[in-house]
Amino acid sequence: MSNWPKSYPLALIIALMALLPVGVLFSLASDSAEIFDTHNLRVLGNTVSLMVLTIIGSVLIGVPLALFTAYVQMPFKRFWLILLAAPLALPSYIGAFAMYFSFGRGGEIENVLGITTPSIDGLWGSALVMSLYTYPFVMMTTRASLLSLDASLINAARTLGVSLYTSLWRVVLPRVATSIAAGALLAALYALSDFGTPAIMGLDTFTRVIFVEYNAFGLSQAAMLSLQLMVIVGLILFIESRIGGAKERPGRHLSLWPARWQRNLMLLAAMPILLLAIVLPLAVFTLWLIREGTGGFEFSYAWNSAYASFLAAIVAVILAIPVAHAAIAGKAGRLMERITYFGFGVPGIVMGTALVYVGLQLPYLYQTLGLLVMAYVLRFIPLAVGSVRSTAENLDTGLVKAARVLGASPREAFMRITLPLTLRGMIAGAALVFLEAMRELPATLMLGPTGFETLATYMWRVYEAGYFGRAAVPGLLLVLLSGFGLILMLSGERRAQFTVSEDDRS
Repeated sequence: MSNWPKSYPLALIIALMALLPVGVLFSLASDSAEIFDTHNLRVLGNTVSLMVLTIIGSVLIGVPLALFTAYVQMPFKRFWLILLAAPLALPSYIGAFAMYFSFGRGGEIENVLGITTPSIDGLWGSALVMSLYTYPFVMMTTRASLLSLDASLINAARTLGVSLYTSLWRVVLPRVATSIAAGALLAALYALSDFGTPAIMGLDTFTRVIFVEYNAFGLSQAAMLSLQLMVIVGLILFIESRIGGAKERPGRHLSLWPARWQRNLMLLAAMPILLLAIVLPLAVFTLWLIREGTGGFEFSYAWNSAYASFLAAIVAVILAIPVAHAAIAGKAGRLMERITYFGFGVPGIVMGTALVYVGLQLPYLYQTLGLLVMAYVLRFIPLAVGSVRSTAENLDTGLVKAARVLGASPREAFMRITLPLTLRGMIAGAALVFLEAMRELPATLMLGPTGFETLATYMWRVYEAGYFGRAAVPGLLLVLLSGFGLILMLSGERRAQFTVSEDDRS
């Protein structure tokens, strides 16, 4: 123990905190809670069905778009990539909200255009929304793998008389199958953990039923349901950890120059996706804003969201520093880092259930801002850890050693060299935590102080009350914030690509 780096003890404490929700749920669940009754089996069936349909939908949309953005040369290619990746940055409940109130009899499409459309709700409605907001997981992982393949494979197949489309199907896609599976499993995790979409669409999944049990003071049953959900999530996480990506490096990148009509056809095929996932929510929220104004919205809700998220971002970065440095120091530290990632796999509704019980046992914490911030930190600290670690790994250790040789203490070397040079990663990690906390719905509903409304919870309140037109301002603000998150995400991809190109040249 004396040889352990100084960051290990703190990292170990933080890692153990990440396991807190599961320990609490085990202690809360009682033998009297029902597991295999008819209702629970139906909930299990709905949850698994939604997960499977989301996987199918995200793959059917994401793989063709990955081929399109990776291989097809066309004007404004970067713009199209950003646009097609945009749904990943939006919370799916924004899309569910817009679609639920736009389609069907009396929906906004009928009110504005006079066209009667079928309703979008239940299992198929939830699966449609989930697919539209998770396909970028598949698109981005598959695209990254496609860019790592050598174009000579396709050229050889074409030389042997195989058509381009057959080459893509029989040569390229089998080589990126693991990346497709990795993206599909991320989509599955999202579908399992999402609360807003099935709740708005009226589908009884684990997340929705857990919230109902919580409101009915059935904490024991809610805990048992949460553990069942965590078993499925744990299985998906295990499968995801066993999947590797492509290991190849391109000899020459494939570029396709289709005829103009073919490019236009590809763009036309992408339009319905962009219309439903991005244009429809923006149009509906703008229409409500014009029709009803700000309604009962108070800008204190935006301040509450920003304040709680800012506190969570600061705390997450402070806790991420020892974890990141421990992960760099050795295998034990890397294990501690992996444990903190467990919190990111815990659905918000499960985290909320566990911490509600903690609050009940510690009355001075119950329904306080501190408990809510704790939930945010436990859920999103991996985002901060990843950003801080990636920056710290690129730090030249010779600078710190030189400072020590010149008489600087370890603390002084950290404050004057390590901290300033890792500041960019800390800011990026804090920004990601801030944006995710702003959008978090179920944990905020369960743990927020009495009367503490945020943008996300206000949208939920107006949905419950039926005053959906009042969701315009928070909806548009959340879309705007999601745009900032997308910029951060894609700027990270650009830096990664720049680093790879620099490595190739060296």
